[in-house]
Amino acid sequence: MAEERILLTGASGQIGTELTQALAARYGASNVIATDIKDPAYSDIDFVVLDILNEQRMREIMEDYRITQVYHLAAILSASGEWKPQKTWNVNMGGLLSLLELCVDLKIKRVFFPSTIAVFGGPTPKTETPQHSPMIPSTVYGMSKLTGELWCNYYHKRYGLDIRSIRYPGIISYLAPPGGGTTDYAIEIFHEALAHGSYTCFLKEDTTLPMIYMPDAIRGTVELMDAPADKIKVRTSYNLAGMSFSPQQLAERISSHVVDFRIDYEPDFRQDIAATWTESIDDSAARADWGWEPQYDLDAMTRDMISHLRPKYDR
Repeated sequence: MAEERILLTGASGQIGTELTQALAARYGASNVIATDIKDPAYSDIDFVVLDILNEQRMREIMEDYRITQVYHLAAILSASGEWKPQKTWNVNMGGLLSLLELCVDLKIKRVFFPSTIAVFGGPTPKTETPQHSPMIPSTVYGMSKLTGELWCNYYHKRYGLDIRSIRYPGIISYLAPPGGGTTDYAIEIFHEALAHGSYTCFLKEDTTLPMIYMPDAIRGTVELMDAPADKIKVRTSYNLAGMSFSPQQLAERISSHVVDFRIDYEPDFRQDIAATWTESIDDSAARADWGWEPQYDLDAMTRDMISHLRPKYDR
């Protein structure tokens, strides 16, 4: 594995922060190059400032570091994207298309593109959403990711680019802060519960959404990228499931660890976004093709989050 040289864009984001560390542990820190427009939370890995829309600079980095694999994480997320829809489209689509062209030109071995449950909407079945579903996303973020999936499939079919993708549910992590997504309440609630004993949620109490714990998300990503190419049957993006729950259900679990915890509900514009998304996901294609299986359910995730965050607030 030493011959691999890994580039991550958006490496200072929620997924990028932890995926960078996981890849450095796997391939060696000297073989991982992290890029973003903001400084990272780590200092032991080569970091280069990169605006994903600067195609020439991206080419220079890929050539200078002799990159063999790319994890393209740079994007503006769902809630943040609604404030500046045209910028979101430009960043999410312009960055991806430039990268795909470079990867073909430079003969990059393998590429990872993260998609999202935000691609679902409209006629998409709400429960056990199948791998192949009708989709009319309601946000520019979801629109860009769905279009990105189609471009990835196109570049694979036309140019043979080995590009792989996961539709992430909401991701919960004790290390990285929320990144501007509609599922961010599921991270914020832990910090507020431990710091103040209460939380005001921006979603309704019964809004059920698919979620995944970060260790599972990172492991699933690495397992997908490790799988033999002939096992990858889906070249748009794989459904990935961890668990599904509502704010009320999560609050009940937290209450068993935090005495007198209280939650209130003041739904805002993010409730309208969440209402268009699916409640649970059928990830049988990922399980069958490359052996995906989550290790954390709601109870295990809650215990682990509390155990890691409590020392921070008990000082």
